[in-house]
Amino acid sequence: MVNFNGVITEEELQLSVSNRSFLYGDGVFETMKVLNDQILFFEDHYFRLLASMRIIRMQIPMSFTLEYLEEQILTLVRQQGIQDAARVRLTVFRNEGGYYTPTDNKVSFVIQASALTVKPYTAGETPFEVDLYKDFIVPKQLLSTLKTNNKLIQITASIFAQENGLDTCLLINEDKNVIEAANGNLFMLLNGQLITPPTSEGCLNGIMRKQILKLAKELDGIAVIEQPISPFDLQKADELFITNVIVGIQSITKYRKKEFEQTLAKQLLEKLNQTIQA
Repeated sequence: MVNFNGVITEEELQLSVSNRSFLYGDGVFETMKVLNDQILFFEDHYFRLLASMRIIRMQIPMSFTLEYLEEQILTLVRQQGIQDAARVRLTVFRNEGGYYTPTDNKVSFVIQASALTVKPYTAGETPFEVDLYKDFIVPKQLLSTLKTNNKLIQITASIFAQENGLDTCLLINEDKNVIEAANGNLFMLLNGQLITPPTSEGCLNGIMRKQILKLAKELDGIAVIEQPISPFDLQKADELFITNVIVGIQSITKYRKKEFEQTLAKQLLEKLNQTIQA
């Protein structure tokens, strides 16, 4: 099932070859987690979506209220019977017409949902190895912080990881600083400091990143800092982990020859689950 502009259909959606998201990547999206018939952190997703639409000059429909989009998402997952645990993608794209210059800035949306087998966030017990991806860089600009439909760097980095027996890759910017993973934001524990790159480095303005920053500041003995991370810092780190709304926290167990602990990641994961179950 899909929800296209408020109409739920059981048929696979057939988009036109003139669709601007297909032709130019002219769209933005949110990936969300539904748990026990509730969309986790939905207000954060909603306001990030609207901010992204404004930045790329999309016309925000009057109907795009928080309540309307929440209803559209939950109606879809309920009809599929997966409201206990689901992965949801809401994609907004500019309507077809024009070339680089669109005919107008009106939009359409499509919502897709699939079942998740694990309800709470859990710590992975299997090894998770990463390395740097250097073929392409993520530029330090505002567009890099948005969830747009152009994710070629993340795609090629993920293919590189697959070809080299890695679980994912870490991405760099033009200053050769490490900014994020191909599938989420990056956190590093080093000498009692939990460090994550600021969005000015070009990393995604992640929803789970925001939650982890807030939870980490509640812990005693941990200083939470947003600052650039160099590849040399990774070799000295005590812990590295990746965050996104689907997996929560994914500990990195190995980067090149260095292996890492998972103590803080598990502690934060416990606090995260307490938050969403409250």
